[in-house]
Amino acid sequence: MFTRKGQLTRDRIVAEAAALMFERGVAGTSTEDVQSAAGVSASQIYHYFGDKRSLTRAVIEFQTDAILGFQEPLLARLDDLDALRSWADVIADLQRTNGYHGGCPLGSLASELAETDAAAREALAQGYRRWQHAIRDGLQAMKDRRELRPDADVDVLATTLLTTVQGGLLLAKTLRDGEPLQTALHAVIDHVGSFATDRQPAEGSATSRR
Repeated sequence: MFTRKGQLTRDRIVAEAAALMFERGVAGTSTEDVQSAAGVSASQIYHYFGDKRSLTRAVIEFQTDAILGFQEPLLARLDDLDALRSWADVIADLQRTNGYHGGCPLGSLASELAETDAAAREALAQGYRRWQHAIRDGLQAMKDRRELRPDADVDVLATTLLTTVQGGLLLAKTLRDGEPLQTALHAVIDHVGSFATDRQPAEGSATSRR
């Protein structure tokens, strides 16, 4: 456990490292770069993280929390397909605001680390699982409200949506164009819509008792 001051220092180091690694990549970011950006000494970095690999895993957790902190509130409010489309539009709008630079922080880290750092790959896999579960929970809420038919496989649909986001973000970054991302997401959401049904009141609800 760290003191409040120590925790704030650690958090600042991670945030600065995340920004640098997103811009330059992990290989292009040295501990000296992080030290300068965070305004800390080398001994402080090694006190909190031990080595660069440990710091990188903290960055992966930081980026996962940032993505889910932004998206979970949107996914938790999925009422219907229009809400799902709005979630997709928010993702596309964010990329447009960023000029289609950078892509997905987790995707960028995965492309660099998945084949060279087993611990980082597992941390990234956990991040993707958390993201998939957040999407799944939103779809399950729609299914529970009978917006989706009972045969809708929310696990498969959530995985398909996440995979589409990742591929679309890569294309948006490469082409500097968000149209492929938005087109692909809306095509998958149309597929989700193929499982839609007229909303039926749940048994025991006020409507069903009228």
